[in-house]
Amino acid sequence: MFNSKAKLSLHPLFGPHQVVVLDDALAEPERWVERASQQAHAFAAAPHNAYPGIELRMPARIAERLNTLYETAIAPYLAGDRVLQSHARLALVTKRSSELSPPQWICHRDRLFVPAEHCVAASVTYLFHNTALGGTSFFKPNVDAQTVNQLVHDSGALGAIEFAARYGFEPGYMNLSSAWFTHVCTIPPRFNRMIFYDGAIFHSSHILNDDLLSTDPSHGRLTLNGFFTCTRRSGQPPSEAPHCRHP
Repeated sequence: MFNSKAKLSLHPLFGPHQVVVLDDALAEPERWVERASQQAHAFAAAPHNAYPGIELRMPARIAERLNTLYETAIAPYLAGDRVLQSHARLALVTKRSSELSPPQWICHRDRLFVPAEHCVAASVTYLFHNTALGGTSFFKPNVDAQTVNQLVHDSGALGAIEFAARYGFEPGYMNLSSAWFTHVCTIPPRFNRMIFYDGAIFHSSHILNDDLLSTDPSHGRLTLNGFFTCTRRSGQPPSEAPHCRHP
C-alpha cells in the first residue's frame, strides 16, 4: 500500500507541534482514485460530523495499515504513541461557501474530548492533481481555552445570523487569521502527499475557489483520511529533524 521510498519531512507549527509530511506516500495512488470513481455512488454525507462534503468509509484493513505506518514511522514526531482505535475514509469536499453551516465557517479539532492519557492524531492524503483545490491550514487560538470552547459550542447551538453577529464570522471557508485565531501556516497539496498532525490543533481545508469543488472523485478534492486515538507519550515530540520546504 505504501511506497518504501517516500520522503519524510517536518513542518513546524508552534510550541512542540509540527506537521509530518510524507511525499510519494502511496505505492499506487492512481488506483485509489480509480477505486473512488468506481464507488462514487456510495459516497454520502456523514450526519455525525461537520465535514463539508461526502465520504466513503474504508474497510478496517485499510485503517490497520495506516496504524502500522503511524506507529513505525510517524509516532516519534507527534504526541500520540500506540494506536488504540482508528478509522479511515475517502472524502470529497463538495459544499459551496453559501451552503456551509456555522460549524463549517471556523477551523476545527478532531474529537474534542478524550481522556488526558489519550490523544488524537489525523492524516490526510491528497489524491488530486489540481493544486488550486487547496491544502490544509493550521490555526492557533488567540483566546483562552474556555473562550474558544464556548465559540465552538455556539457555532453548533446558535443560528447563523446570531453566530455571525456575536463572533464576526461570515459564511465561507476559513483561510485567514481572525480576532479568535491566528493562521499559522498552510500545507500546500501535492498529489500523493500524506500529512499527519495532532488532532487537537485547529485546522481547516484551505478552500479558496469553491467553484472547483466536485462530487466526481476524478476531478474533485479527493483525500484519504485517517483518524487515530492513541496513548499519549510523556514528554515532547522530537524537534531536531530538518524543517521542510514546500513548493
